[in-house]
Amino acid sequence: MGLLALGACTSANNVPQAKAPPVHSWDMNPKPVSELRNGGTYKLSITQWISQYNRYQTDGAQGDAVSIVAMMEPQLFDRGPDGAPKIHPDTLVSAAVTATSPKQVVTYVLNPKAKWSDGQPITWKDFAAQWKALNGSNPAYQVSSSAGYDKISTITQGATPNAVAVTFAQPFGDWQLLFDPLFPAAGIDTPEKFNTGWIEKVPVTAGPWKIGSLNKTTQTVTMVPDPTYWGTKPKLDSITYRALDSTADTDAYLNNEIDETPARAPEDYKRLKPAKNTDIRIGARWDETHLSFNSRGPLADVHVRQALGMGIDRSAIVRSVSKDLPFSLAPLGNHFFMPNQAGYQDNSGIYGKFDQAAAKKLLDAAGWTSSGAGKPRTKAGKPLSLTYLVNAGASQSNKDIAQLVQNMLGQIGVTVTLRQVPQNDYFDKYVNVGDFDLTVFRQVDEVFPSQLYDIFRQPVGNNVFQNYGRVGTPEIDQLMVKAQETPDRVAAAALYNQADAKIWEVGNSLELYQTPQILAFRHTLANEGAPGLATQDYVATGFTK
Repeated sequence: MGLLALGACTSANNVPQAKAPPVHSWDMNPKPVSELRNGGTYKLSITQWISQYNRYQTDGAQGDAVSIVAMMEPQLFDRGPDGAPKIHPDTLVSAAVTATSPKQVVTYVLNPKAKWSDGQPITWKDFAAQWKALNGSNPAYQVSSSAGYDKISTITQGATPNAVAVTFAQPFGDWQLLFDPLFPAAGIDTPEKFNTGWIEKVPVTAGPWKIGSLNKTTQTVTMVPDPTYWGTKPKLDSITYRALDSTADTDAYLNNEIDETPARAPEDYKRLKPAKNTDIRIGARWDETHLSFNSRGPLADVHVRQALGMGIDRSAIVRSVSKDLPFSLAPLGNHFFMPNQAGYQDNSGIYGKFDQAAAKKLLDAAGWTSSGAGKPRTKAGKPLSLTYLVNAGASQSNKDIAQLVQNMLGQIGVTVTLRQVPQNDYFDKYVNVGDFDLTVFRQVDEVFPSQLYDIFRQPVGNNVFQNYGRVGTPEIDQLMVKAQETPDRVAAAALYNQADAKIWEVGNSLELYQTPQILAFRHTLANEGAPGLATQDYVATGFTK
C-alpha cells in the first residue's frame, strides 16, 4: 500500500505542506458513549434536495441520499479504518462462505430480533426480492447496478427460519458488498414500487433512525431515533440535513447554522482553520474527483477524447486545488483503487500525461484541422466546440478547474463553453441523462472495486447504469466481470488494473486526484469526523458533556 500523495512541498504562500495522511488515516474524536451528554441536534448540510431515496434505483445513487438511507435500512457489515468489512451485529449473527464447490454459497444468519417498521420480520424473502429486482433480468427495474446480483442463481431459507442461503452461478469475490443495505420486499417487489415508491419518502425502514420530517420548502430533512428499533439506540435527539449550495457551507458553519463542513477547498480551509471551538479532522477516504467525457458529437471519436486527456495538465490542476491546504496532493492514476488501497498502481500512461503536441497530432488525425493559434479547429466547416457543465453550487476550486480546462483545451484548438446549471438540477436533469460534454464530479466510498462495474460498463438499451457518458467497450466489461468472479483478491486486483488501463485508453474519464478528506467540526462533537475507509456510525455520535 502507498501513501496518499507525494512528500512535503510548499504552497503558493510559502507555507510548508505536510505529507498526506498515512494509510488508513482517520480522525473521529473517539469517546465512550457514557461520556456524551444525552440528546442534542446535529446539524449538517447536503448538496441538493433528495428526490429519490431508493439507492439502488438509477436516480438514487447520489451520495447524500445513500448516506441518509444507510441510517434507516438494515446494515449487514461495518468497515474499519482499513476498509475491511465485519458483521453488523444488530442485523447479523454471522455471514460466511459456506461452500465453494460445486458452487459458491454464502449463508447469512439474521438477528432474530430484526424486523421492519411495518412489524414484519426480516427474512430470506427480503434477500430474494432484492436479488430479483437488481439482477438485471427484468429491464423494468431501473437499477443503478446489477453487479454481483447477476451472478446469483438461487436464494432460499437456510437451515433455520433466520438463515439465508445465497447460491452463486459464478463466484463473486466482493459478496460482502451485496444486500448492504437490505431493502424490504414490500417496498421493491414490483418495478413500480422500486422506481417510484421511494420518491421523496422511505416507505419501510429497519434502522436506528427514521425520517421525522421532510420539508421541501426549507429543503430540510430531519432524522429522529426510531423507538421500535431493537438494537443500540442513538445518543442524539435528532439529525437535520439542509440543502445548501456548497459555496454557502462555510458561512453556515461560522454562523452556527451547521455543526460540520468540508474544509478541502483552500478558500474554505483558510477561513475555518482559525475558527473558535473548531477541530480540523483529516482522513483518507475513498473519494475521487474526475473529469467525465461524453461520447456525443465530436466526442464520439475516441481519438478526440484521448486528445482532451493529453491536452489537460493534471499536475497544474492539482497544484491549484491543493494550494494553502495542510497537505499536498498528486494526480490520481487509477479509476478503481485509491493510493491507500492494496492493488493501487498508476495506469494512466500516455493518456494521463500532459502532452499538447501529441494531443494536436491526434486531433489532426481525427480530421480536425487547425485554424491557427487562438482559433477553434474545424471539420467539414464546423468548429470543435464543447460544453463544460458547471454545478452552480460547486466550490470555487471546482469552478477554477473549469476555467483551467477551458484554457488548456483552447491551446490545442478546442473551444469550451462553460454552462452553469442550478445545483438541485445538476445530477437529475443533466448528468444522469447525459446532457453534457465535459463535467467534473466525485465518486465516493466505492471501497469494493466491483461497485464501479456499472460506472464503466457499456449501456444496455436505454439503461446507462451509471456510465452517464456512455463510454465503454466489450473488453473492459469482460475484464471487470472476470475480476468479479476471481475470489483471490490479488489476482482480481490485477484484472481490475488491466481494465483500468483500457478505461484510460478509451477516454471514459480523466482522473484528477483523490479528494482530500478535510473537515471542520464543533470541538464538542464526538465519534464523528473523517472516517477514512471506515463506515460512519451515527448511533455513537454525540456531544461531550
